[in-house]
Order: sequence, then structure tokens, then C-alpha cells
Amino acid sequence: MSGGSHGHGGHGHGASSAAFVSSVPVKGARDVKVVDSSAMTFTERAYVVEVTKGLGVTFGHFLSTLGKLLRGQKIETVEYPEERVAYSGRFRGLHRLVPREDGTARCVACFMCATACPALCIKIEAEPRLDSTTEKQPKVFEIDELRCVDCGLCVEACPCDAIRMDSNLHPPPSTTREDQLLGRWDLLRVLGVHDDGTVPKSARTMEGHEPGKVTQSKH
Repeated sequence: MSGGSHGHGGHGHGASSAAFVSSVPVKGARDVKVVDSSAMTFTERAYVVEVTKGLGVTFGHFLSTLGKLLRGQKIETVEYPEERVAYSGRFRGLHRLVPREDGTARCVACFMCATACPALCIKIEAEPRLDSTTEKQPKVFEIDELRCVDCGLCVEACPCDAIRMDSNLHPPPSTTREDQLLGRWDLLRVLGVHDDGTVPKSARTMEGHEPGKVTQSKH
């Protein structure tokens, strides 16, 4: 769910157990159940014991690691990014748009992914497709990676298999919010679509691909 639907659900005040309806208009919003904090003991509400338990776990890991260092044992640490662990086949990586043979996006601007997105992070503007192979194409296709919750609903909703999250890549680091707004050509270039629109075989088949550089052009 989007941020407006869960900001206050878990910290109810008072003894009422009635459902709370969010005053913020959220697509697909449901009633949020308020937890009765009066049922908690004073110690639980103060969180002193729970914080102490958490610090105990952290300190235990610290002592375990320190002991291995003193004994000369190897520590199970991955030296990222030089070393990387194998991701699960269900890992949801950076979004990518699947290209056609001519390098344009397979997307037909049906708005299904934007409608299904619970974070409202997908922006699409449609335009007619000149070659008449499909009715529409995206004039603007933009994803705000900072708002995305990596739920994968956009991938499931797409009827054309035009958007995927199988790149095994993380969003590129940035120092500004605008750099996390990935446009149509940014998403097409994720797996190496060339600037002139040509599509390498690896970008079509996903076999043995070398991830391309995600540029900052916004189209």
C-alpha cells in the first residue's frame, strides 16, 4: 500500500478498537485497524526491555565476530561489489522495458501497470504509433525508483510483457531525487539498447547479457 494508508495504523491512542478510515484519498484504500495500546503493559509501552533485547542480539554477534578474528578464522563477509552473492531467481531488480526489434519499447501505453501500482510511482503519457503496428506507444514512461516498493505488480499487470524486473541490478546511486526518475530510454538501456535504437541479441534473449549503463536522459 502507499504511504498514506499506513502512516498511523499501528500507533492507536485510546481504548477504542473501531476501524479507522484514513482521511487521505488513496487508490484502493481499506479500513486500517487500530491497535489498542492500553492492552500493553507499561514495560512493553516503554520499549526498554525490547530495546535491551535487541542490543543483546547485536552485542552477541559482535562478540562472535571478535572471537573468530582472535582465533584467525574466516568471517562470512562478502566484499561487495568486488564479490557478489547469487541472487534468487525471484529477485526483483531494476525495472527494464522490453524492446522491439527496432529498439522501441514493447509498451502499448495501456496504463495497466500504472493502475496496479500501489505506490503510484509510474507515470505514462500516450501518443499514436506512426507505423500502425499498435494503436499507441508511450510518449513518456517514467518510474520513480525512490517511491517504488518492489512489489512486482506492474510486471504481473502488463498484458504485453513490456516491463520486467529481471535485470538483477540495483538502482544506480545518486545524489539528487531527479536522478532516480528513470525515463523510457533509461529503462530500455538497462540491458544495453544502443543510442541509435539498435537492439543487441543479449537484450532480447536475456542470455549472457552484459548490463548496460543506465543513463540519465528523461524521455
